[in-house]
Amino acid sequence: MVEYVERFYRKTIKPSDLFSFPVKIKESDLMIYAQADLSELTYSILDKERRNLEAYIRYNPQFRDSLIPISVDDFAPPICKIMVESTKKAKVGPMAAVAGAVNDRLASELLFKTTDLIIENGGDLLIHSLKERIVAIYAGEDSPFRTHIGLLINPGKTYGVATSSGQIGPSLSFGKADAVTIIARSSAMADAWATSIGNLINSKKDVEKVLKYCENIQEIIGVVIVFQDVLGVRGDIQLVHL
Repeated sequence: MVEYVERFYRKTIKPSDLFSFPVKIKESDLMIYAQADLSELTYSILDKERRNLEAYIRYNPQFRDSLIPISVDDFAPPICKIMVESTKKAKVGPMAAVAGAVNDRLASELLFKTTDLIIENGGDLLIHSLKERIVAIYAGEDSPFRTHIGLLINPGKTYGVATSSGQIGPSLSFGKADAVTIIARSSAMADAWATSIGNLINSKKDVEKVLKYCENIQEIIGVVIVFQDVLGVRGDIQLVHL
């Protein structure tokens, strides 16, 4: 069973122009921000996607356990196909993109009901907004950057924003970065690449090398790496001081 970690950062998140509502099923603990209370619809979609995923894992346990990319059957549910496609190039196992894939599947239906949508799923975000939004990057209380870094999200498009850390939280990472934040065109893609890039950071000297590597990854819009007192940034993104 996955250990529950309190989402303390939610106390500081409150878009004043949107309704907010939590949706929880087992390990899934989401906070949604939309133009209306869509909690019942969101719960229904989440329940369906979880049942599909759990059924496929019962059929194919390797899908849950593999730490490297795998293929799936043609009859696999859409959420599983999104996870496999998102993790293929990132060279990580399909479960590395599970939170992001859930976000993408929810957004595919919820965006028919709201023009502004923010889904926060254990720190993995999907954002579609008609106005600018700022996402804070949390690097830990011992980091000189802490929560002083903000990422400006431009309006009008859908973005996935995911953060992996070798120091904070329960997620599996083979790296030691305080935070690796990836911005991509989908939440699943951001989730997968955050894990993959996070695995590569074990020392300060790795930061510049990995940033260079990210320049050639088409799926990545931007990357922010925090390692101790080093802050590295690449891509078409804008940081703001909080």
